[in-house]
Amino acid sequence: MSGESLWSIFLNASLVNNFVLAYFLGICPFLGVSGKLATATRMGAAVCFVMLVSSLCAYGIHRLLVAIEAPYLQLIAYIVVIASTVQLVEMFIRKMSPALFRALGIFLPLITTNCAILGLALFQTNKGYTLVQSLVYALGAGAGFTLALVLMAGIREKLELAAVPDAVQGTALTLMIAGILSLAFMGFAGLGA
Repeated sequence: MSGESLWSIFLNASLVNNFVLAYFLGICPFLGVSGKLATATRMGAAVCFVMLVSSLCAYGIHRLLVAIEAPYLQLIAYIVVIASTVQLVEMFIRKMSPALFRALGIFLPLITTNCAILGLALFQTNKGYTLVQSLVYALGAGAGFTLALVLMAGIREKLELAAVPDAVQGTALTLMIAGILSLAFMGFAGLGA
């Protein structure tokens, strides 16, 4: 069991060890959905919700598999839970906001294969977190994921109005911005000590 405080777990997951900018997990939606601020915010909320539900389920699945002495089934069980959760979120968004569903496009079903979600389940299991710690870790990871998406989207929207040389427009500029953001988040590494 981990003796970390809940505040420390949240800050560690959201800033110090940000899934996107420190671990480089979830790069596909980070680069694909971060073109517009509104879309990035909603995608971040969807990922945060999936992380919370997946974290809760992963905690229960881990306890069950340890009890029946079958921990080797963890990975496949986590994948099934994540895929099911994403399908529920996708159906909910399609029903409640068809415009958002169209705006997110292929990136909404890609939450299923988002390595940040699977990484969350595996990391919390390996760290031996309690149920409350797991949920706080999921909230922190979701907040960090959303923060990274929103920061990138805000910068990209501002750059649409700037005069950018032709040599660095498009993907090149996006990757340079992502690298600079990642370096900035590395400054939080001292907080984890």
